[in-house]
Amino acid sequence: MILHAEHLRFAYRPDRPVLIDVSLSLAPGRITVLLGPNGSGKSTLLKLLLGHLRPQSGTITCDPTPGGVASATPNPRAIHIIPPIDLAKLLAYLPQTPAHEPGQTVAEVLSAGRTPYLGPFGTESPRDLQIVRETAALLDLTDLLPRPLEELSGGQRQRVFLGRALVQEPQAFLLDEPSTFLDLRHQARMWELLRRLAGERNLAICAASHDLNLSAAFADELLVLHDGAIVAAGPPHDVLRPDTLSRVYGIPIERHDRPGKTPVVFPDL
Repeated sequence: MILHAEHLRFAYRPDRPVLIDVSLSLAPGRITVLLGPNGSGKSTLLKLLLGHLRPQSGTITCDPTPGGVASATPNPRAIHIIPPIDLAKLLAYLPQTPAHEPGQTVAEVLSAGRTPYLGPFGTESPRDLQIVRETAALLDLTDLLPRPLEELSGGQRQRVFLGRALVQEPQAFLLDEPSTFLDLRHQARMWELLRRLAGERNLAICAASHDLNLSAAFADELLVLHDGAIVAAGPPHDVLRPDTLSRVYGIPIERHDRPGKTPVVFPDL
């Protein structure tokens, strides 16, 4: 496991816990999706896994896999003791509302993802430039490299920010609502790309999402959060249960099973 969390508890205020006894593991080559209504703790859990927040109790450890191959002698380390520059080479993050400097071009935003690898005085190596070019080609951004981000559509910007995370060459990729600003076709393409990256690069991917059906179509595992606790976890076919989802989302949910495909769920209104 690249990331492993056990019995996490976190609260912004002592009398209102956001997460209660949450445990999960992220494995290379697998996609885990966090589901749940607003306020269920999805974004907070991602920030804990990244080390941006410290849990009040529980542990989060990282066990890097050199070359994408699991070690025969695991050596997990607590997230909070790993130097930030080393952690940035292991974990990449795409927030809901990514930031950039005004006037930055696509090339400059992508290059910012190589910061943990830069040499003395911030110099870029030939490999840094190569990774940026390869990532731009992967995401169909090559023709946009000289353009300022302000000139791009919301969907194009989202691909740029995805690229900025990918050029970090992480082993785990954490995303908060990755299909934000994308239409349905581009949402599907985004998830197809994540599925391919998980397989080809042996990435551990964890994403928070509101789209139950699209997430289930591409995820290996779904975790449903409700009132700060995990109330369902496992393969999509096992987790998309109308009784559980109706209780979590507060509306009647109906499920449609399709032979050989992931079931779909929808409000029964």
